[in-house]
Amino acid sequence: MATSTQSTAAVIGSGPNGLAAAILLARAGRSVTVYEAAPTIGGGARTDELTLPGFLHDVCSAIHPMAISSPCFEKFPLAQFGLEWIHPSAPAAHPLDDGTAVMLERSLDETAANLGPDGAAWRRLFHPIAAHWGELRHDLLGPIGPFPRHPLLMAAFGRHAIRSARGLASSHFRGTRARALFSGIAAHSVIPLEDAPSAAAGLLLGAIAHAGGWPMPRGGAQAISNALAGYFRSLGGRILTDSRIELLPDAPLVFCDITPRQLLRLSDQFRPAYKDYRYGPGVFKLDYAIDGPIPWRAPECLRAGTVHLGGTFDEVAQWEATHTGQPFVLLAQQSLFDPTRAPAGKHTVWAYCHVPNGSNIDFTGAIEDQIERFAPGFRDRILARHALTPFGLEARNANLVGGDIGGGSMDFTQFFFRPRYKTPVKGVYLCSSSTPPAGGVHGMCGYHAVKTAGFRV
Repeated sequence: MATSTQSTAAVIGSGPNGLAAAILLARAGRSVTVYEAAPTIGGGARTDELTLPGFLHDVCSAIHPMAISSPCFEKFPLAQFGLEWIHPSAPAAHPLDDGTAVMLERSLDETAANLGPDGAAWRRLFHPIAAHWGELRHDLLGPIGPFPRHPLLMAAFGRHAIRSARGLASSHFRGTRARALFSGIAAHSVIPLEDAPSAAAGLLLGAIAHAGGWPMPRGGAQAISNALAGYFRSLGGRILTDSRIELLPDAPLVFCDITPRQLLRLSDQFRPAYKDYRYGPGVFKLDYAIDGPIPWRAPECLRAGTVHLGGTFDEVAQWEATHTGQPFVLLAQQSLFDPTRAPAGKHTVWAYCHVPNGSNIDFTGAIEDQIERFAPGFRDRILARHALTPFGLEARNANLVGGDIGGGSMDFTQFFFRPRYKTPVKGVYLCSSSTPPAGGVHGMCGYHAVKTAGFRV
């Protein structure tokens, strides 16, 4: 373990938040050691050959809209350490049963143009956020507090964001296309679309699509982790893999890129603060090696890095609230835009649906039925598949408790009262996605934790 001197610091976990914290501490002159329980670094940003040799699959995160918007990552020279961003032609597509797809384009005007009578409403809703994203991101990716940097912009965002996705969609959009598109984006919140503040995810991710896009890293999510680790090591930092922490390290500063459940295992001192922390739904994830692109009925889907498979707003809402009916499937087709992911002529597919936390039900058939609904003949192109149940994900990464990829429930109470960075134990800070601004690959939880500890970042 790290030596107990004032110049040392320990970081538990090598996810993007842990590595961000480690970099900032190293830049402040600390001698930093990162302890990672797994054989490879990355946390939720890992890539592996899950199906067949030569097919690179993102184990958890795949598309990274928040990474390119991150005020933390922009401080690091990650391009010098191999990180290269790829932007699909369109951030996302939402196919419908009529054989068309509603497209989320980088351009606000082009998106509005395919929404019929709701185009003007989409523009009015998203333009103020996208146009001011450069300023708003500092508040929206920061701690929830009484003194935002841009109070008027935040007030304008907040009056829509604190609503349910259904309430916002019903009040703004008349047609099925705009409502369907918004439902798929808002469902990233992993809370029922009838519940507040599910609208926040729809507004945030929709605005980022128009302001900066939904890119992917060349070579897979592992490229983000490798770039962060490369920069950290260039600053003199040390990373120890296969190093599961059972007790708090002997260092004056400890930053924990882990969730409250893992903190409770380290010391009973954390129990009063975190014993009631709640986790949200899990995911059931499938990775495919396929022989050719997905045969979408709506060919415009081939322009999108992300495809939301759920049909109408009501269908998406039913699944997210009850996990009954046809699953809402989030799908990424990275190899269409990044040829490093698969052998020539072959492709990868990344797909998952939200399920009850810890569910042991096999959703393979249901997910494939949903893909076939919009891409008949998909099954005929499957060369190999790899499934990860909620507990399979947790076995790979202990932070994914019961398959929860967001670090904890994002319901109304826990959205606004997420654990803060300073823990009850002196010198120990929480910097995982269980803290604001919650899930996503952005490093901001690590950034704010280091700032809370008194360092200039």
